[in-house]
Amino acid sequence: MISVAPMLDWTDRHCRFFHRQISQHALLYTEMVTTGAILHGRMDFLAYNEQEHPVALQLGGSDPTDLARCAKLAEERGYDEINLNVGCPSDRVQNGRFGACLMAEPALVAECIKAMQDAAPTTLVTVKTRLGIDEHDSYAFLQAFLEPLREIQCPRVILHARKAWLNGLSPKQNREIPPLDYARVYQAKRDYSEFEIHLNGGVESVEQARQHLTLVDGVMIGRAAYQNPWLLAEADELMGHGPSTVSKEQVITTMAAYIESHIAQGGRFWHVARHMLGLFQACPGARQWRRHLSQQGPTAVDASPLWEAYGIVKRETERAQERALSPS
Repeated sequence: MISVAPMLDWTDRHCRFFHRQISQHALLYTEMVTTGAILHGRMDFLAYNEQEHPVALQLGGSDPTDLARCAKLAEERGYDEINLNVGCPSDRVQNGRFGACLMAEPALVAECIKAMQDAAPTTLVTVKTRLGIDEHDSYAFLQAFLEPLREIQCPRVILHARKAWLNGLSPKQNREIPPLDYARVYQAKRDYSEFEIHLNGGVESVEQARQHLTLVDGVMIGRAAYQNPWLLAEADELMGHGPSTVSKEQVITTMAAYIESHIAQGGRFWHVARHMLGLFQACPGARQWRRHLSQQGPTAVDASPLWEAYGIVKRETERAQERALSPS
């Protein structure tokens, strides 16, 4: 399985709808949503587009009762998976007693998962975590975290192949500074074969995912999929669904209609288009595409900047082809 990681401020419903136009089968995750936001917020934090399926809700929290209530609501709304965040290292998340700091409380994590399983018995309930925290950076520490999950028969664990420093590093630094340890993820799969083990962290291409999938059950791709979303066009074939036949022009056509609908409902062009900046990554005209959308997008009143930017890309592509054919 290939999935797109939950990323705060990035994988909102517009981003997920866009990614779904490129891959029909990759599992898409929401941004992390706290139990407090769902239970007490004024907005509908569980809203999504039916075309996003398969889609997973990632929850942040540590109270089994609240998590169970949210899991029940998520199951009623039709989410394909409900995932507990035990990996985010930010100060704000720690202050709320959830995220990566919960690795120090494996019994509580198992209690939370069991409560969610009981409340949402027909929906897959999973965990996303790190390999360790702070000085607790051994395989034995990871085993101590996984054992209670084994006892409650948690079906899937997503392992970000780094530990987290809870103090002294920003979330961005925690994605870059602690070294990757894929070998420990592979070892976890060997020792806990009853789990689906999915690997996350540092995966930049579908080809890298293909290599990992010889040793684990799934690969989660994060920033690479956001910054170069067209790599998802290879994901369906890797998962055994045949090669993708979608074109970038088809994606733009669908997204233009989506944007027009969003604007008609009071939304803004930029809410959607900001997620599309990487569509032509490493292609002729990619810089011009990003520049035009960034300049025109914040004030756009319809989807026309999308087509204008695509026209620029087409011209740059034709020029690149002409240069390639001309004698040097």
